[in-house]
Amino acid sequence: MADFVTSTHRTKWIFTPQDIKHKYKVANHRAKQALEKYGTTRMEVDIDGSFSYAESQNDAKDSAEKRPKPLKVEEEQLLRAFYEFKIQDVCDAFKFPRKIQATALIYFKRFYLQWSVMEHHPKDIMLTCIYAACKAEENHVSAEELGKGIGQDHHVILNNEMLVFQSLGFDLIVYSPYRALEGFISDLEEFCGAKDEDQLVALKGSLDTARIEADKIMRSDGPLLFPPGQLALTALHRANAAHSIFDFERYLRSLLSRYQPAHAISELTGSINAIDSLIGKLLTPTSKDVKHVDHMTRVKKGSIDPKIAHMRL
Repeated sequence: MADFVTSTHRTKWIFTPQDIKHKYKVANHRAKQALEKYGTTRMEVDIDGSFSYAESQNDAKDSAEKRPKPLKVEEEQLLRAFYEFKIQDVCDAFKFPRKIQATALIYFKRFYLQWSVMEHHPKDIMLTCIYAACKAEENHVSAEELGKGIGQDHHVILNNEMLVFQSLGFDLIVYSPYRALEGFISDLEEFCGAKDEDQLVALKGSLDTARIEADKIMRSDGPLLFPPGQLALTALHRANAAHSIFDFERYLRSLLSRYQPAHAISELTGSINAIDSLIGKLLTPTSKDVKHVDHMTRVKKGSIDPKIAHMRL
């Protein structure tokens, strides 16, 4: 696997907060224009990745007042947050490793930098992202098995596959914080001089907590804003705040002196604080929270499937 520094993940898929806000606004504006022009925002996708606007469910004689109201950017964010949480639920249900969960989340986030949830329902895209992540991480599961496991039509997964790949620019290799976390813990064993069993157990406990913190980070905008090493350090910082095993600032200074001596610690701590702030703002909406939003994103067979809406598998 290519190094992150030379990867497309770093060169094409790390943005500023302003970049992300602009992309969400552009997609939202395009969907609103489609609603005005076609009477619908929903796109029908063919298996080859081509798409067109679905036929309007409104009679041609219907007035504009009868059309559903478009979603606000903030409402779209709420629905995306709901389905990002469900990606983790589905992956937990199938006992997929964290790297698949992380890859699926990154695919999902990147997809909705290009599209509005009004154009492609996140329930469908969520499943296709999980399926694509399984392929990319060589943990193959059939679309039939994935669809059957949560009571969804597997053809929807396959029909959206090429669309998702195209929206990702076919950049399927992604980097998450979990591998970096493992490396930091191994490094900390030497840094702390961990020799006895109690110290090693304490560091393992810190790693387990850090993984949980990394799960939270993966549902924030962090993966679109910061490299995976900084995401991992933030997770480790939050875990150490709970366990108080080592001097975190001293460890950061040690890391910089060994690997990036030209970088100031203030720059690194600034990134860690920014990521930490994102976790503080993290949304975890329930199906009840998004019910009023989902009316605009319904497909012919209904809205949020109960098997997904109440899933805590």
